[in-house]
Amino acid sequence: MSSPAPSLDDWRRWIAENLLLETSPNALCAKLVEEGFSAEEAVRELETALTHPYLVGAARMRNRLAKREWTLSVLSRLGRMRSGSADVPRKELLSREEFFEEHYFQNRPVVITGRLSSWPAMEKWDLAHFRDGYGDRKVEVQFGRDSDPEFEINREKHVRTMLFGEYVHLVERAGATNDFYMTANNTGVNREALAGLWDDVETVTEYLDPDSPDTGFFWLGPAGTKTPFHHDLTNNFMAQVIGRKKVKLIPMTDTAHVYNHFHCYSQVDGSGVDYERHPAMREASVIECVIGPGDLLFIPIGWWHYVEGLDVSVTMSFINFRERNDFSRSYRTYHDL
Repeated sequence: MSSPAPSLDDWRRWIAENLLLETSPNALCAKLVEEGFSAEEAVRELETALTHPYLVGAARMRNRLAKREWTLSVLSRLGRMRSGSADVPRKELLSREEFFEEHYFQNRPVVITGRLSSWPAMEKWDLAHFRDGYGDRKVEVQFGRDSDPEFEINREKHVRTMLFGEYVHLVERAGATNDFYMTANNTGVNREALAGLWDDVETVTEYLDPDSPDTGFFWLGPAGTKTPFHHDLTNNFMAQVIGRKKVKLIPMTDTAHVYNHFHCYSQVDGSGVDYERHPAMREASVIECVIGPGDLLFIPIGWWHYVEGLDVSVTMSFINFRERNDFSRSYRTYHDL
């Protein structure tokens, strides 16, 4: 069945959007004539749009946004000029003062090593331990991800409840796949079902608040799991316990280049950027790192990140920093962009 022809209102929205994108009125007029408008109708529609108070007001808002984008582009270029900006630095036993002054407050990622060595989880956790100790617990897992290009946005549709032992068995036998994954979004149920695992994870008090009600999020999946490019509304720690993950990061100052179409998500495929489809990504500064057991990756608020499991992996993530991390309270963009 063919799609219905655009209505006059559809064309008017098209005119308004393209005028706000500063497309030449002559080019728009020619297109309208090509689509069946008379020359007089095309000219009248464009003149009406150009002088309409709604469009004039929208143009002023566009100019304000353009000023903000210019400011971000300057910060982005300055960031690239900084020594070592092409890499995520690795620092052992980073002090609290250096972490907050050089990374948290400056919105710069870092991999910290040596801080997880005292965790019982680093010695105890493996798939056999999960299966033998917690196999009869009911947990939530995301399934059917491969069949849905928007699996992260539609994550609530992919929730399945099952025994933890059955899930661990799937992970053991799966090979590389993104079709199922136990993520932070399942932690509401899993935190209670797997409470004993949290006893094996010590609060990294050098950076995190031990009195916070936020006690961390548990991730378990096979090799091949993917978390699409997105940004968080908080600063975030990724503590890697088992396996390795590849992480691609883009500064929040490059948001204009990442095709942010909805809320905090990007249309760009982090596993292989299609520059023909998304040419603006050539302007984005992408840095990459691989984290393994014992690594603690700091992902600053607003930084776009894509995560891919290279092995069967277990990760704990944390947001309960000693400094303010409630920036989501002022976030209002939970919609199409």
